[in-house]
Amino acid sequence: MAVDLTDRADAAVFLHRLVRLDPATLVRLCPAGPGRVALWATLPWGVLVTRTVAGSVDRDRVTQASALLEGVAEPPALDDRWRGALPPATARAVERLPAAVVGGAAAAAAQALRDVGSTGLKGRAVGQRVLRDALLDHVVISGVSDVDGVSFAVPQRLVQGLVRMGFLGADEVTVVTAGTWTGLAGSYGTAWFRTPVLSVRPIVSRSIG
Repeated sequence: MAVDLTDRADAAVFLHRLVRLDPATLVRLCPAGPGRVALWATLPWGVLVTRTVAGSVDRDRVTQASALLEGVAEPPALDDRWRGALPPATARAVERLPAAVVGGAAAAAAQALRDVGSTGLKGRAVGQRVLRDALLDHVVISGVSDVDGVSFAVPQRLVQGLVRMGFLGADEVTVVTAGTWTGLAGSYGTAWFRTPVLSVRPIVSRSIG
């Protein structure tokens, strides 16, 4: 596999967090200009994350995050195992948020998970998975861009992706959109989530008899 991660220490930060969340995580490597490689991966809660690092790759390739992290000389080629598309290359910024607001939203969700896990919801026990899914789907921030009037909604799953991958720095976080995708771009990387598109099939009337 023709992959060269020049700054392995930089890439290792991204890869280590992926492997900690899921040891079997796949990474897609994409050319990102001279001397740069974009690393993409899907988190267990359906969020795509990406970070661009120094290096080179001859074309889009997929392999194991663990193999890259361990510095395997010939990481396995797993292109056929990648599922799903990437966001369009062209995105537009629709809002800027203070890093403290995003960090506070993540902390509030973690506290809610602890509180309900220990005391229940209004005295009733709630399964951890049910509670987690409800929190991830909860829209934390929504609004309309002052720039072009585009509406946006940021679910907690995006916030968690940004924070748990270590992308949140001291700088502002930018809300970006690209088609049906919404992203949060932090100091060290971007988390993306694609709004599910519901397909409605028409009801066909049939005569009986």
